[in-house]
Parts: sequence; C-alpha cells; structure tokens
Amino acid sequence: MGSTIIGCGKSLPKLEVANDDLKALVDTNDEWISSRTGIRTRHVAVEETATDLAEAAARQALGLDAGGWCEGSAVDPSTIDLVIFATITPDVTVPSAAGLLRRRLGLEHAIAFDLNAACTGFVYGLTVAECMMAGSAAGAPGAAGRNPIRRALVVGAERLTRVTNWSDRNTCVLFGDGAGAAVLEWDESRPGIMSSFITNADDDTNALTCAFAIDAPIPFSADGVTPERIEDAALAHVDQELNIAELVEAGEPRQVLRMDGPKVFKFAAEAMTTAVHVALDRAGVSLDDVACIVPHQANERIIKYAAKKLGRPLDFFQLSIDHTGNTSAASLPMALSDAYADGRIKRGDKVVLVAFGGGFTSGAVLIEA
Repeated sequence: MGSTIIGCGKSLPKLEVANDDLKALVDTNDEWISSRTGIRTRHVAVEETATDLAEAAARQALGLDAGGWCEGSAVDPSTIDLVIFATITPDVTVPSAAGLLRRRLGLEHAIAFDLNAACTGFVYGLTVAECMMAGSAAGAPGAAGRNPIRRALVVGAERLTRVTNWSDRNTCVLFGDGAGAAVLEWDESRPGIMSSFITNADDDTNALTCAFAIDAPIPFSADGVTPERIEDAALAHVDQELNIAELVEAGEPRQVLRMDGPKVFKFAAEAMTTAVHVALDRAGVSLDDVACIVPHQANERIIKYAAKKLGRPLDFFQLSIDHTGNTSAASLPMALSDAYADGRIKRGDKVVLVAFGGGFTSGAVLIEA
C-alpha cells in the first residue's frame, strides 16, 4: 500500500525568451548556451506570480483544467487533506504560499505549509507527504489526535528570474520560471511510493547561495532605540557568512543567485547517481526494473554524466530542460508532468524521481505508477 500519484500538471509563463534574446543583456549566444546546458529557451514571469503558476499547475493535476494528466475523473478539491508548496521564491512570507494556494483552490480541509529544499524541494515534499499519509493510515481515520490524510497536493513553483543577476552571463542563462504539481492518493491496493532517500551535505564553500534581502529599516542600533531608521546590522553578518560582503559593498544586489558552476556540477553528478542507487536498494529493485528516470532539469551535461555512470542511454531520462531552463523546485514536477502527458509513464511502471540542489540537498523517490 502506498501514496500513489493520480494527477500531474505544469504551468509556464507566457513570455518565452530564446538564447539569442539574451545577447541584449550579456555576451552570449545560442550555441554557447545550448552546447553547455541543453537549454534553448526559458519562460519568464512578467505578470504571473508564483501563486498564479502554482494554481494553474494544480488545477491541471486535479483534472479541473485541461493540459495535464489525471488518472480517472477530476479530483474534488474538498477531498485534498494536505498541501505542500516547495519553493525558494514565494510571493509572500505570511500567509504561506501553500496557504494562498489553499484559499485560491478552495481546499477547505487541507493542512498547508511551505518547504524549502531548493531544487530538491519536490522530492522532499513527496517524502514528507508520504510519511504524513502513512502515519495517518496507521491509525483509524478520524482517531483522536490524528488528522486523516488520504489525498495530498505537492507543488513546486518558482520565479527564479526575480533573483537572477542579469549581468552575470555564467548564471543568467540557466534559470527560468514555472510550476509543477502532483496529486497523491493513499491506495492500499497499490505500491505507490516504494522508497525514498533524502540527505544533506554542507556547502562549505558557498558554491550556491541566495541571500534574503530585507529592505525595511529599523529604529534600533547596538546602543538601543534610535530616532533614525537604519539598515538591519545583522545583514552584514549574513553577507559575511555567505562570503558576499565585498560584492554587496561594491553595489551588487544582495538577493541574487550566486553559483560556482564547477563545484555545483561535481556535487550534483555524484549526488544524483548515489540517490538513485540508494532509493533502488531500499526497495530491493534493480535499475533493470525501472522504466525511466525523471531528473531535476539543471543542466543536460549533468544528466549525461549520470547516464554514463548508471550505464543507461540518455533517452532513459526525461529531458524537458530545452524549453524551461532550471526552474529549481518546479523543475522535476514539470518534467514528471511531461512524462505522464506524453505516455512515457504507464500504470505499473517503476520510475525514479531524482534531484539535487543548494544547501546542499539531494534525494530520490522510487514510485510505481
């Protein structure tokens, strides 16, 4: 018995930006970007909020709107018991992004909260949802002290282009905006999520960071209350911890993604293959039993490296990066939605979902569709 995916959906902003369009911002071109990343276009949210994108993806996953994949009839929103919203770029901090989505969709019975595990957010979200659903199923529905959770909505949505440094050609070509969603149902007759593996490693060299810019001045200094409104002095400590103090002092924006590409690549390539092996081992399943792998879409080169290490051809992996770029927590659920919509995943197939991200985070989930 397990948490089974019964619906998937995705949403991309209207504006699509091709590689050559970025020549107006930095010294780059389509050949340089596509040959190094596999990216040809990405979508940029100009008017859409992260909640807008999440709502559109969720409505597809629930079967309320066309464009996604839904097993059977549409899901009644009132039957959703849990919403987990994975993101590093929420529209607001209070209420939570999940709370906003709950309100928009009319999920009147749902527990709702956000989760930040960077690009691995959707894998973490699935794992948390499955654990909560299994814990609920272990007791009688409605038992005292326990919330019955039979259906969950797990969403990944990002507006990474709002925290992108558009003067840095090494990073600005990588990122895009979007949202993906999946509906889970507890079904005692199906395996569903067969195993999961999530883990963290310290990013000791600050290879991938994005500070949180707080621009509201405060009337306090180290000496106490002051009639002046001054910048929060603690921001300087954060800048030092992330090793960006000199950059901020030189006038660079504080809240942008900064990345040491080679170090992230080295971590990601190893973390990805390790996570796949651990998830399979925990379920006693061989890679030969798996129909396909759906990875986080960060860089096609990383996926090619993993394919070689795992001894599988590139077409064994779902590739959607060419038209999305890296959308962090939205990346994997959007690729999963593509795989379902294209008929690549069929009932009974075993599929590995794997991701890696800042933090450093990584993990994999083995599902039986």
